[in-house]
Amino acid sequence: MNNLTELEIRALNEALDDEYHSWATYDQVIADFGQVQPFGNIREAEARHIEALRTLFVRYELPMPKNSWPGKVARYASLQAACEAAVAAEIANGAMYDRLLNATQRPDIIKVLNNLQKASKERHLPAFQRCVQHSGEDGGKGHGKRRQ
Repeated sequence: MNNLTELEIRALNEALDDEYHSWATYDQVIADFGQVQPFGNIREAEARHIEALRTLFVRYELPMPKNSWPGKVARYASLQAACEAAVAAEIANGAMYDRLLNATQRPDIIKVLNNLQKASKERHLPAFQRCVQHSGEDGGKGHGKRRQ
């Protein structure tokens, strides 16, 4: 049986729910605007983040909640709006991980949470900031770079 504290369990569940929410949001953007970048690549990264958290759920014998977010996320009128919302979400994500990292001293959990935070701050946030700039250049109509 797991020997996690209630705080650690809540932290893992919050991290997982946030990654699920991000995945579902970016999936919805792709459904609405096509395979626009960086949403496609970052949706794939969010799936890897979910898997990283799943390893902790398995290791500590926690029940793995299902993703309840598909069909329940915000939809955006333009790619510009989606990019701006993604910037705000990634900033909030970084702050969330700052808080969650204080919930544990376990090296395996700290490593996963640090890796997820680093991806958010160093890769996702800059990609979405570029998205804001580029979609602003085409009026935010969703005619930005599409994956071929």
